[in-house]
Amino acid sequence: MTLDTRNPRIYLASRSPRRRELLMQVGIRFDTIAFRNPPREDKDVDETAHPDETPLDYVQRVAQAKALHGWRIVGWRRLMPQPVLAADTTLELDGCIIGKPSDADDAIRILRRLSTKTHRVLTAVAVAFEGRLESALSVSEVRFGALDEGEIRRYVASGEPMDKAGAYGIQGHAGLFVEQLTGSYTGVMGLPLFETGALLRRFGYPL
Repeated sequence: MTLDTRNPRIYLASRSPRRRELLMQVGIRFDTIAFRNPPREDKDVDETAHPDETPLDYVQRVAQAKALHGWRIVGWRRLMPQPVLAADTTLELDGCIIGKPSDADDAIRILRRLSTKTHRVLTAVAVAFEGRLESALSVSEVRFGALDEGEIRRYVASGEPMDKAGAYGIQGHAGLFVEQLTGSYTGVMGLPLFETGALLRRFGYPL
């Protein structure tokens, strides 16, 4: 089966409001497939870093697993076949993976580590459709200025960092922390639009 180019739509396998906003921004029509939240996580999507797995390998594996699982859900629910788009974002600092904070104290620790340093933001995008899987990777470098303790604690108290890789959202208050960005702003947000568009075109989505 091929994509209906007269009325093209995709599935977004993500709960992220930022990814939804970015797709709407560029006019990509989509329906959302939501996975379960912890503690009843979908066992088919293992977001635990494997021993000796590099941050690049990790983020690509997770994005691909999300896309494939989303495609399985399309079949289980007998939904209209459409490409499934998924993404995963993580940070790399000194070779270590930094994901979402587990609690407020963890967010404070993460932001202390990021202060005055350059880290990499890795976002992998994957599309699954009719037995086919393709993915792309966006790598950006972000340098934070010096963050004082009060600034960190006020930001964490706002709640903004809690659902975000690296404990910050560049599109929010944390934009004030960023001294330099090299790469994709939308990739740092969680969905690199250039790579996403290129992937969807390969599946026949008209842009």
